[in-house]
Amino acid sequence: MIITINQPAYLPWLGYFDRIAKSDLHIILDHVQFEKNSVTNRNKIRTAAGWSWLSVPVLTKGRFGELSIDQIEIDHISKWAKKHFMTLQTSYSRSPYYRCYSDYFESFYHQEWRYLAPMLHESTRYLLEKLGVQTPQLRSSDLSPKAKKADLILELCVKAGATTYLSGPFGRDYLDENAFKKAGIELRYHDYVHPKYDQCFEGFEPYMSIVDLLFNQGEKSLEILTS
Repeated sequence: MIITINQPAYLPWLGYFDRIAKSDLHIILDHVQFEKNSVTNRNKIRTAAGWSWLSVPVLTKGRFGELSIDQIEIDHISKWAKKHFMTLQTSYSRSPYYRCYSDYFESFYHQEWRYLAPMLHESTRYLLEKLGVQTPQLRSSDLSPKAKKADLILELCVKAGATTYLSGPFGRDYLDENAFKKAGIELRYHDYVHPKYDQCFEGFEPYMSIVDLLFNQGEKSLEILTS
C-alpha cells in the first residue's frame, strides 16, 4: 500500500494532488502545529499582473505555537470570503471552464466556517472529486499518534499499514531511511515536474493553486497534472 502524508492546504497546488493521485491512502496531517506563512491557509492564483496570494486570516494572537491545525479558528472581521470569491471571479471569469465550478465556490464562500480544518477538508474533497481522484483519506488526529517529526511520519505509516511511503522532496532532509527499511517500508520521493498549460493571461506562471488549472482546462486537468 502506497501512503502519502501532507498537512492540509488552502486550494493546494498541482503537486499536492499528483502525490495523492499516486497513492492508495492519503493521511491528512491535521494535528501538528500550525505554521505561519505556510500554504495551510494561503495559496497563489493567476492574475493579469502575474500572481497574487489568497490568504485566509486566522486567530493566533497570543497563542501562536500552542495551536494545532485542527484547533485554528478563522478570523471573519476582514470579510475575507467575499474578497476571495470576488478575486476568483475577477481573475477567472473569462477562463473556459470557470462557470463549471463557480456555483460551488460561491456557495462555499457563503458558508460560515468557524474552524480552518473543516473548511480545508471540504474544499479539498470537492477539488479531488472534480479532478477524478478517488484516493481514500484519513486524518492523523483520528489515529492518535504519539511520535514527533520524522518519527511521526513513520508511526503513521506503520499504523496505516504502509508498504511504501511516497514523501515530498524535502523528506530527504529529515526522514531516517534506515528506520523505514527496518520497518519494512519502502521510502520513495515525489519530485514533481510541473507541466505547462494554457492560462487565461499571457505567459505562464507555475505553482499556482489547482483552481487555475481547473478553470482553464476543465476535464483535462487530471491528465495534465499527472503527465
